[in-house]
Amino acid sequence: SIIPSFISWVAVGYIVYAMLDPTKGMINQVLTFFGKEGISWYSEPKYWPFILVITKTWQGVGLGSIIYYAALMGVDNELYEAADIDGAGKLQKTWFVSIPQIVPIIIIMGILDIGKIFRADFGLFYNVTRDVGALYPKTDVIDTYVFRALMQQGNLGMSAAVGLFQSVICFVTLMLTNAIIKKKSPENALF
Repeated sequence: SIIPSFISWVAVGYIVYAMLDPTKGMINQVLTFFGKEGISWYSEPKYWPFILVITKTWQGVGLGSIIYYAALMGVDNELYEAADIDGAGKLQKTWFVSIPQIVPIIIIMGILDIGKIFRADFGLFYNVTRDVGALYPKTDVIDTYVFRALMQQGNLGMSAAVGLFQSVICFVTLMLTNAIIKKKSPENALF
């Protein structure tokens, strides 16, 4: 479903909290139902890399699916018919017809994702973790560090410098990735 893509991270944070609440959370209730002891999720950093990956995947998979589905709908049906005539099975049609036809979309999505690699999703890391200090060892990223430096220490200069540095690194990464793509496959580069 694409619906999670339109839910704000604040709402997602409350949904995750409803599932992980130490006393009334759904997951702890299931654990106690099966005779296991509940987990204090917000004081155990070791679980959070998995929780954040699952949450981000749930929130973002819908939009990516729509983009790839639209790309697949743009593949000419005659190519599939020709593959049928040649005796291709479903896996062969996927590998030799579908994927080569959507390579430009895969490359563009990859370039855009690589460009965002140093930009953590602030809403995810701040709202879902509820900014709990015990989780910082596993969930602290540049964005949350900058936010705390600004809000708690009032260090505007350092926050601005780190934000600018992060933007420059993202831009350079995007340009390098595009240059590599342009060298290997010029028709698929962004510019």
